[in-house]
Amino acid sequence: MRRRIIALVSLSVGAVGLLASPAGAQQLVDAGAERQGGLAFVLFVVMVFIIGGALFFMDHVRRRATDD
Repeated sequence: MRRRIIALVSLSVGAVGLLASPAGAQQLVDAGAERQGGLAFVLFVVMVFIIGGALFFMDHVRRRATDD
């Protein structure tokens, strides 16, 4: 039993470490650097459309659930 708890704790800590590692990348694209301003703008536009699409999808699912 103790062996399972140790395995579970170590697996949980490892999973949190792997999932939290992208948060350490504070600035993946430097818009102030030479010739990267356009890339930063394109990535920003893509992010805005992904977030907008996600919000539209969640609202669509919510409305379908309340229609029943």
